[in-house]
Amino acid sequence: MQQLNFPAYKFRFKNSENKVAIFDEIRKKFIILTPEEWVRQNVVQYLLQEKKYPKSYINVEKLIKLNGLVKRYDVVVFQPNGKLFLLIECKSTDIKISQDTFDQIARYNMAMEAEYLMVTNGLNHYFCQMDYVEEKYNFLQELPDFTI
Repeated sequence: MQQLNFPAYKFRFKNSENKVAIFDEIRKKFIILTPEEWVRQNVVQYLLQEKKYPKSYINVEKLIKLNGLVKRYDVVVFQPNGKLFLLIECKSTDIKISQDTFDQIARYNMAMEAEYLMVTNGLNHYFCQMDYVEEKYNFLQELPDFTI
């Protein structure tokens, strides 16, 4: 797989029905390795290893209802009190991060109300802190480390 703009992490792979699968530590199963899944798994390792977010606070690819439609978010991190801390949208490396990408995560976040947002295609990462009073997001250089 393509080298991403993350530190090099160790992953478990296996062949499944002539396709390569990667082990997802959060879902505790092998997932078919697509370009977007490669980005998602690197994001999860970044959260665990660099930011020290507890594994038990991270969720991957769960369904949400949004304006009557069923959507699926990529990665979320919860706070100890159960409130949503971070919402992440992952794209494959061949997808350019655009205003459409930010519009997508903003729509998801209207229902979820995360404190922080991250958008990445594995090569370019964007971090934002939400300002619900001013109804905008403020770009950050980095996500905060985990603290209780």
